[in-house]
Amino acid sequence: MGDSYHIRDLPAPAKQGLYDPRFEHDACGVGLVAHTRGLKSYNIVANGLKALINLGHRGASGADAETGDGAGILIQMPHEFFARHTASTGIELPAEGDYGVGVAFLPAEEAQRQACEETIESIVREEGQRFLGWRSVPVRPEAIGTLAAKVQPAIRHFFVGRGSLDDACRFEIRLFVIRRRIEKAVADLGLPGGDDFYICSLSSNRIVYKGLVLAHQLEPFYPDLSDESMVTSFAMVHSRFSTNTLGSWKLAHPYRHAIHNGEINTLQGNVNWMAARESMLSSDVLGEDIQKLLPLITPGQSDTATLDNAIELLLASGRSLPHVMAMLIPEAWGAHIPMEQAKKDFYEYHSCLMEPWDGPALVIATDGTKVCAILDRNGLRPCRYLVTTDDLLVMASETGVLDIPPENVRFKWRIQPGRMFMLDTEQGRIVEDSEIKESLADRRPYGQWLAENKVEMDDLPEPARVHGPDLDTLIQRQAAFGYTREELNMIIEPMGANGSEAEGSMGNDTPLAVLSDQGPLLFSYFKQRFAQVSNPPLDAIREELVTSTETFVGPEGNLLEESPEQCHQLKLYEPVLTNLQLEKCRNVDAGRLRGATLSTLFRPGDGPGSLESAVSALCEEASRLVSRGYTVLVLSDRGVDRSHAPIPSLLATGAV
Repeated sequence: MGDSYHIRDLPAPAKQGLYDPRFEHDACGVGLVAHTRGLKSYNIVANGLKALINLGHRGASGADAETGDGAGILIQMPHEFFARHTASTGIELPAEGDYGVGVAFLPAEEAQRQACEETIESIVREEGQRFLGWRSVPVRPEAIGTLAAKVQPAIRHFFVGRGSLDDACRFEIRLFVIRRRIEKAVADLGLPGGDDFYICSLSSNRIVYKGLVLAHQLEPFYPDLSDESMVTSFAMVHSRFSTNTLGSWKLAHPYRHAIHNGEINTLQGNVNWMAARESMLSSDVLGEDIQKLLPLITPGQSDTATLDNAIELLLASGRSLPHVMAMLIPEAWGAHIPMEQAKKDFYEYHSCLMEPWDGPALVIATDGTKVCAILDRNGLRPCRYLVTTDDLLVMASETGVLDIPPENVRFKWRIQPGRMFMLDTEQGRIVEDSEIKESLADRRPYGQWLAENKVEMDDLPEPARVHGPDLDTLIQRQAAFGYTREELNMIIEPMGANGSEAEGSMGNDTPLAVLSDQGPLLFSYFKQRFAQVSNPPLDAIREELVTSTETFVGPEGNLLEESPEQCHQLKLYEPVLTNLQLEKCRNVDAGRLRGATLSTLFRPGDGPGSLESAVSALCEEASRLVSRGYTVLVLSDRGVDRSHAPIPSLLATGAV
């Protein structure tokens, strides 16, 4: 392309036509090296970097073979290192734990960088903390790829001294609030180089070094990582193969709490639900600071960055790290799973608070003292580990990331589907899954809360009248709702006759709905979202051990607290209801559960805009019913005739 080519002049492709950057899919390498008794040393950093290099084949590079998708390392705060390297700059650091270090990617242009720095300093002081100063992070751009170097941000550390807050937990939460305020304030500046701004970490107990580099380039690029005063008891490392976004400096792992290998397939639903919960949030721990954290999920991120946002929010609410991970990525706990009832009660209760962040995933996360690794309930991502005779823990997405002589291996194992591994560096021990889950299940009387508040379909009174089959208008209704002869003969009839899914060949030669001139159903414009790297089982019959069709209906409570009322919801075992069950839902009146029915019919004869007006009226009516205390809304398309057509159910439910 010639010498005049600069990648900075070519930003990541924007959404246009049929292209959407959300569709950029591809797996990563994750690793953890730690001392099981919590002893800090530079040896952990050195071994972490070796493991990262040996995971380098998991990363990706582009046309410039020396520019990768990203790599990084997360370690505990190296107090001695910073005390030494700030002494000559005039920064007086307080005692260990009494200050936080921010790692900032800043715009390369000086005026823009200064604007960001002034914003950071101002907000730190507004939040009652002491701004201690800046440190330019030594870097060697010649150690990385040409394209990566051309888009390299300015990288600086900033130091925040603890204000009047008197405990480490409150200080860590204050740093979280400060970071979110800074992010929003810089975004509001509208700087041309604003996309270059990113805070990799801001914490008093951990720090992240990462970038748009290949695994073997991380240490040469950051000379800090060669300093033997940089000690830690664990190191989390990651070599990125961009899964859900294109590569960039800020999207390299680790994030502030987590590293991840895989995909969160339910991401869009998770993001939507988190946004819907924002208006109900309250917390004794966060107080009025909650408003400073909104939106909870930063737009335009990768799936892992989004998961990291959820982790940090739940940690800030006062939950422990294993509690947070069990909420977000629960193990399979259905009726066919042999499991202690107390643990099932824990999972069932929390399913009323939050849906799973589901997909083929290996996640390792930390709060700075504990490290938790968890595998999705399908076990579609491998995670193996070993412990040596001198208490070195080596965990990764594959074996062999460090060359350990067999005679030095005390034991080796793998994380099983849905199971959790935890290293507690304060207690200096590995905590087994059974102990973790038993402790979580005993936190509250979840079983009692469910027994007293959960509403089962069988608990509801029998309705006075149930709609029976209307065979006289069956053919007309099939036509109105878009049933084809092929669907009836090839799919519905075999399902009805055999009670199983119809079999057929793979492949689909149906034209894309968006290109059709035959007026296809709205459903035809949408495709099921699934793992791009490995497809998880999604059949609740064949894969009943790890999938479930159960769901709860009714008002959700405050995500940041636990109370008996939060599981006062109606449990549905199947997504397809009989007329009897539907009638029970329509007439439910049990505590906070109050049912109402809205018609989704409209008159196409009213001319252009009639559908849009009908959708708006439907939403307004739903809002009125909710304001009057109705919490279960049934959208009904009964009554279709020559004058009335149904709003497509997908459009109606999506709009409401």
